[in-house]
Amino acid sequence: MGRKILIDKVHIEGIRFFDTYRKNGGYASLEKALKISPAEVVEEVKKSGLRGRGGAGFPTGLKWSFLAKPEGIQRYLVVNADESEPGTFKDRYLMEFIPHLLIEGMIVSSYALGANTAYIYIRGEYAWIIDILQKAIDEAKEQSFLGKNILGSGYDCEIFIHRGAGAYICGEETALLESLEGKRGNPRIKPPFPAVKGLWDCPTVVNNVETIAAVVPIINEGGDEYALIGIGKSTGTKLISACGNIKKPGVYEIDMTISVEEFIYSDEYCGGIPNGRRLKACIPGGSSVPILPANLLLKTAKGETRLMNYESLADGGFQSGSMMGSGGFIVLDEDQCIVRHTYTLARFYRHESCGQCSPCREGTGWMEKILLNIERGKGKMSDIDLLWDIQSKIEGNTICPLGDAAAWPVAAAIRHFRDEFEWHVQNPEECLRRNYGLAGYAEPLEAVIS
Repeated sequence: MGRKILIDKVHIEGIRFFDTYRKNGGYASLEKALKISPAEVVEEVKKSGLRGRGGAGFPTGLKWSFLAKPEGIQRYLVVNADESEPGTFKDRYLMEFIPHLLIEGMIVSSYALGANTAYIYIRGEYAWIIDILQKAIDEAKEQSFLGKNILGSGYDCEIFIHRGAGAYICGEETALLESLEGKRGNPRIKPPFPAVKGLWDCPTVVNNVETIAAVVPIINEGGDEYALIGIGKSTGTKLISACGNIKKPGVYEIDMTISVEEFIYSDEYCGGIPNGRRLKACIPGGSSVPILPANLLLKTAKGETRLMNYESLADGGFQSGSMMGSGGFIVLDEDQCIVRHTYTLARFYRHESCGQCSPCREGTGWMEKILLNIERGKGKMSDIDLLWDIQSKIEGNTICPLGDAAAWPVAAAIRHFRDEFEWHVQNPEECLRRNYGLAGYAEPLEAVIS
């Protein structure tokens, strides 16, 4: 049984509310943090090796240390709860079932950063969670754990919730800040970085929900103890949103020492693939990371067992590896059509592109059209090479990573499953029958795909 430090108390009845949370050790990290200096809190987070759990995996303590501290200028903490990555739902789980863990982590983190105001930028579709979080904030204020002169320490902190309008692009930190300021959610050109010039041109740290929640056990147990969990630079635990063709979809907390095979097939986690089907592929870190075929998913290019951590999943680069990303683990069995799944993702990224950069604005729509043609039996062999060329011209040529997020799934699908794309081109009628159940369709084929 893997160790749990974030969702270990979720099963306790009433843990959503302050009294129960407090009776089960809640806000102990805040009491401990207020007895030491902000710099010492930052140092504990550095020692822990905690990496951003939103996708990039950048060391959290190092990110905090970049925060500019000009005299007399306000600083801000912004929690990115705009969980819009397809396949990812672990932050929702934390906020819905143990909201005080996030609130506690925010107060401790704000204290460490010298920030007196913090914001939760939450996905617009999470309407019911806003009420849960606001209740937790109100409870914390009533008990003097939030607001003015917290626990008599002289430290003040306020937390506010801002509801997004359902734009995936606002998961990018600078687009999020633009939206929080009341503007259109377009990413900013960097530098300057938010740590120097962020919210309202003030120094700002933007961190993911899970990242900030993890600060609580780090302060409770100490950074060195937290660093003992996991392996190498993948310290601590990681929440995984598991879905797709598995028997037990849900949110799991792992310590990043287990293998991908164990995660998929063990009863403790996903429970295997239904109906005796075989594993075909998996997207291990949310829709934006490269898909891996079963042989590379269970083994690295060197033949080693692939583990559920940052380094092992990335082993081999994009030629034979992928990314931990946001932890959105999507499993595909042998009956799934890779071309159809790739088209679905391309359609999503075309829809969510803000249109600010030409390669992304034009390229995502172009890839979507080509993939739709191939998937519906109207593709040409040259379309596969054209897709490869388009994605290569999007990657690395946009202001924010959405362009990369749109390009990587297409590149990986062609790299690992080119034969499937070719089969679609060569067998248009069979393709339609498999994907749309059109066996014995009365109309001529051209009427179906026009």
